[in-house]
Amino acid sequence: MVKVKTWISNIITCLLFLTLISTAFVVISSKASGGEPTVMGYQLKTVLSGSMEPGIKTGSIIAIKPGGDVTRFKKGDVITFKESETKLITHRIQEVKGSGENTQYITKGDNNDAPDMTPVLAANVVGEYNGFTIPYIGYLLSAAQSKMGSALLLILPGVLLLLYSAVTIWKAIKEIEVSKDTTTTSN
Repeated sequence: MVKVKTWISNIITCLLFLTLISTAFVVISSKASGGEPTVMGYQLKTVLSGSMEPGIKTGSIIAIKPGGDVTRFKKGDVITFKESETKLITHRIQEVKGSGENTQYITKGDNNDAPDMTPVLAANVVGEYNGFTIPYIGYLLSAAQSKMGSALLLILPGVLLLLYSAVTIWKAIKEIEVSKDTTTTSN
């Protein structure tokens, strides 16, 4: 029984420590890149609408491969593009018009009834979605973008780790006191 408790304790400690490290990585990389973090050449983007559901849930993070030849995409590819300077959209290509610098994409969200009103110029394509999605983690990334959220995301796992350590130490002290009492009364 003691070994099981020790294993569980070690697993919880490792999980809290990994959470602290990964949260710190996300916050620091998002601040350093001036936006969403980049991992192994992929940009992580937060999905803010349900236009691509059920495949991509609202609040998910997706990985997109930025750059490359933005005129290479074909029907069925999912791209992330700038609708405006401050708004990115991820939709599926329904049709490709033109070629070279004049390439335009007709896009549509999988959950939308009709294609998007405005064709997407190839120059506005930010990257290609490759199928990597983690549901609901995007809410954390969005929170990490704010000063209060990034501070909370850095502090909370550390505080949880400290609290868990304090509880573990308190339990160990109680066990030592109980064993001392038992030894004293048996003599």
